[in-house]
Amino acid sequence: MDVHTLRIIWFGLIAVLWVGYLVLEGFDFGVGMLLPVLGRDDTERRVIINTIGPVWDGNEVWLLTAGGATFAAFPLWYSVLFSGFYLPLLLILAALIIRGVAFEYRGKIDDGAWRARWDLAIIVGSALPSLLWGVAFGNLLHGVDIEHYKAGPFSVLIHALNPYSLLAGLVTLTMFALHGALFLALKTTDDLRERALRTATRLSVPTLVVAGAWAIWTQLAYGKGWTWIPVLLAAVALVGVVLVTRAGREGLGFILTSVTTVLAVVIIFGSMYPNVLPITGAGATSLTIDNASSTQNTLTVMTWVAVVMTPIVLAYQTWTYWVFRSRLGLGDIPVAAGLKRTKTAA
Repeated sequence: MDVHTLRIIWFGLIAVLWVGYLVLEGFDFGVGMLLPVLGRDDTERRVIINTIGPVWDGNEVWLLTAGGATFAAFPLWYSVLFSGFYLPLLLILAALIIRGVAFEYRGKIDDGAWRARWDLAIIVGSALPSLLWGVAFGNLLHGVDIEHYKAGPFSVLIHALNPYSLLAGLVTLTMFALHGALFLALKTTDDLRERALRTATRLSVPTLVVAGAWAIWTQLAYGKGWTWIPVLLAAVALVGVVLVTRAGREGLGFILTSVTTVLAVVIIFGSMYPNVLPITGAGATSLTIDNASSTQNTLTVMTWVAVVMTPIVLAYQTWTYWVFRSRLGLGDIPVAAGLKRTKTAA
């Protein structure tokens, strides 16, 4: 294949990797944020954490792969992002590290204050990336001013907190919370399931309003003619979520929030193309798939690696979700056994 075709393929593959990350990590971010809302006592909180215990770290593989693919396929894009947006990306990384440690350490000591501190780490470590990922994607469309970039990371951070990107952050925050509530309704039983479904019902309308405002703003400011199609489909999907949550159909609701996330990525990457990062200001040149990419040989080797490895990763994750597909209830957390018998949860 010629080099331009390879660039298009890898631009699309990076979008697919972000779809995998946002759909899968999105619901476990939502579960983490809802821990104090739905977990009335420690047993319920352990059930909630157990629903994502076997899968949360596997979901983060999609982020590592997306970052690695960006570094290899579009090194200039990677370097400008990680130098210009150093501070917000560092905050995301720190939050993810603290969150991962919290899952492992929460149950190591049988002490309420100890668990409460790690619960707070899970909540913050879930909410902060949920917000900042939206801000980051908003800035992929909004672009970077060359003067702010030259002034350093603090200037870029202030510029990044613009109204459009903050709205995008609010979209990911509410969408992940809704996605997580529906996942919990799918994975729990009895009263916990009912409360998760009621929470999803309450979250569905605000999410529809915020996401609708962002989608219209995106389409009018950055979109193309054809991107009206995913905008309209996303609107239909979110309206469907509002309806099916009220009908108690959490499975269908979870599918629709997943579809909405996929369509949001299509809107973002479709609106960006052929840019990968708009750069504004005097004498500035935006980064595109052509001027930011690796050589043809590098892209060719990467394509063959992806052909071999992608089915393996997909098969492994499918197997994981199949093995741990059962619902969990309070009866699955033996009181007498304490936390040592729920290592995955802790």
